[in-house]
Amino acid sequence: MYIIHTPLGQKTLNTESDFNNYKMGLEIIEAAGGMVLNTQGEILMIYRRGFWDLPKGKIESGETTEICAIREVQEETGIKSLEIIEKLQVTYHTYTLGNKTILKPSHWFKMIHTDNEKTIPQAEEDITEIRWMNQKEVTTILNKSYESIRELLSKHYLK
Repeated sequence: MYIIHTPLGQKTLNTESDFNNYKMGLEIIEAAGGMVLNTQGEILMIYRRGFWDLPKGKIESGETTEICAIREVQEETGIKSLEIIEKLQVTYHTYTLGNKTILKPSHWFKMIHTDNEKTIPQAEEDITEIRWMNQKEVTTILNKSYESIRELLSKHYLK
């Protein structure tokens, strides 16, 4: 089953055939990112363009999803000491860029950060704040997150 978050709401496709038909004619930009936890069980959240989000970005040519996820978390947050624990899932969302509809599959990894590094928001990506949050804090910002991020947090952090 494929759950695609669109500007008009959630679309569920039950088969791979349905998904393949849906994505025909769309530009696909694959991304990878991390759900980063510290030793206190807090999660690293970034604030970008009015929404609380998780660090992620476009997979570059020749990169694996794991390498991209680590690189993007490092670039967007400034923290370097990261270890992938497990692959979580792929989320899908669409957006419009000019006159094109973009389908963005994002590959998510659970990561652990055991250091005490200072975070540095990547200004070029419009990241204005980075915060470690516990589960209670995350529940208060869910309504200020993208639907695909809510899905990910609900399934893998707030369970």
